[in-house]
Amino acid sequence: MDPMFDAIVVGGGFAGLSGALQLARARRRVLLVDAGEPRNRFAASAHGFLGHDGKPPHQIRAEGRAQLAAYPTVAFADGVAADAQAVDGGFVVAFDTAEGRREERGRRLLLATGVRDELPPLPGMTERWGHTVIHCPYCHGYEVAGRTLGILGGDPMTAYKAAIIPDWGPAILFTQGEEVAAEQVAVLAARGVTIERTPVVALLGGAPELEAVRLADGRQVALGALFVSPRTQPASPLAAQLGCAFDDGPFGPVLRVDDTKRTTVPGVFAAGDVAAAMHSGILAAAAGALAGVHTHHSLVFG
Repeated sequence: MDPMFDAIVVGGGFAGLSGALQLARARRRVLLVDAGEPRNRFAASAHGFLGHDGKPPHQIRAEGRAQLAAYPTVAFADGVAADAQAVDGGFVVAFDTAEGRREERGRRLLLATGVRDELPPLPGMTERWGHTVIHCPYCHGYEVAGRTLGILGGDPMTAYKAAIIPDWGPAILFTQGEEVAAEQVAVLAARGVTIERTPVVALLGGAPELEAVRLADGRQVALGALFVSPRTQPASPLAAQLGCAFDDGPFGPVLRVDDTKRTTVPGVFAAGDVAAAMHSGILAAAAGALAGVHTHHSLVFG
């Protein structure tokens, strides 16, 4: 058997599994490398994902992996991909497993390596992340609907997000010292959003529930959930090692891909949160499928 895989997929989340599935169905030899630490591991359930609404993310991944394992051309490696280099006719990926370092070769790479969230450094934030401290109203808003909902400021999209949140419950925008433009104030007022300019300094209550936030002047404001927009960083160094270009996204670097999910490095494709400014499970799965299809096309047509 040819020792080189047709494609190595790095990342076993929704995007990576979906991309690998398309390649497997094209009867290509695929290696899926997975570190087992997906971004959504902090969430109790996934939502807005047709056919999987309300399932725990780990269950969706387990079902996807079991379906992928039914294809005889698929192999799995549980480990952290530490290095990737271009070689003649493909790539070498080195990854660390429980048995030690291992290297494999592939003609193509599909990077579905995800991002790492950098939460605002406020006491009580980390232990509520994915439960009552959340980032996406479409992913988690329905589950906290009817509560008083906070939106933590400090990023370019804050006022835009704050105008959306009232569809789930009474909303308070905490500006965290940022100015809100007059036209944005008018929109927020029309939507019934309260603007609080004194910064939040701590989250209160028995985690993972949220009862209130403490402000810098000592006041406490009752809240049932807090929307934040964490900064993100690529969870893996592979794309940078390979020389792939990144763009500046609203919350952090975004790996540059074209409409076929090709990066700026020939033979390297990417999908999921690392290569998109808007993040959700179903969008990652869709992007992974598209990346898998075009990775196969590149094997046929170059």
